[in-house]
Amino acid sequence: MRVAIMGAGSLGTILGAYVARAGFDVVLIDPYKEHVDALNEKGAHVTGTVDFVQPVRAITPDEMTGIYDVVIYMAKQTFNDVAIPEIQAHIDEKSTVCVCQNGIPEYAVSAVIGSGRVVGAPVGWGATFQGPGCSALTTEEGRLNFTLGSLDGPINDHVHAVKPILESMGEVVVSENLIGLRWTKLLMNATFSGLSTALGTTFGGVLDDDTAMKLILKTGKECLDAAANAGITVEPYEEYDFYQAFKRGNERTNEESIRLIREIWQPHYKLTASMAQDLMKGRKCEIYAINGVVCDTGRKYGVPTPVNDRIVEVVSGIQDGKYEYSPENIRYFQDLI
Repeated sequence: MRVAIMGAGSLGTILGAYVARAGFDVVLIDPYKEHVDALNEKGAHVTGTVDFVQPVRAITPDEMTGIYDVVIYMAKQTFNDVAIPEIQAHIDEKSTVCVCQNGIPEYAVSAVIGSGRVVGAPVGWGATFQGPGCSALTTEEGRLNFTLGSLDGPINDHVHAVKPILESMGEVVVSENLIGLRWTKLLMNATFSGLSTALGTTFGGVLDDDTAMKLILKTGKECLDAAANAGITVEPYEEYDFYQAFKRGNERTNEESIRLIREIWQPHYKLTASMAQDLMKGRKCEIYAINGVVCDTGRKYGVPTPVNDRIVEVVSGIQDGKYEYSPENIRYFQDLI
């Protein structure tokens, strides 16, 4: 079975190393030539909560040949217009495309490739790109996980084809509610990735700030309200029920919710959001594919999303040079606390 990982950035480099270590015939595909050369010459160096080097094979997209049985798509959604046609040119009717991007990306992929061959696998761990050939895993090995399902719902042959590949790295939970799982991951990204980027800090910087945690509570509540009005049931994350974590009522309820949210996100304390990493490198980030989806869904179904709206405004403003990437950005949220 020929396996390709399209988008060997922070996450793709690490997954590729684990999949190669498990013995699969896998190639890592990325347009960053210096990174590809380093992977081929020195192997994939996975550092952070682990430390090992795994020999891998890497190519640039123009070097793709033949048909791949499974393509694990990990490029950012900002590259969809280029990457999806490249995938389409190297799959056939039996191939599987497993989408591991942030947001709700399966619709964009299936619009080109067809929903029957598309499965989704929200990623339950974090990573930070360190430079050519090296990526840091920021989640402890015992907590590495994926959730997996088909866009149409049933657990089909495409799901079964992908499951053992992802199990090279961690636990894979299969579900018939992929969109519910996607909204779980969207909530996780919209809260801590979106807000930490807007505030110019890490996940830990948000967790340690009582004011920021009040905003987290409101951000997540908006996500749940938007999903509920769209008829989507958000799935639990591990043993945690987000409806319980983000409930909001009296002061005591808020305190209990914040305590539980801190417990859920504590393993990701050191993480810098990938969208923040993009901004610091002068690249476009995925803010519209994450918090923007919450805002769009809220508008469609009549649900106010003022905190998510402000996060999009500030992060896009940083991207466009209007705002600085700074913890001082908390001042832009004072009227929403």
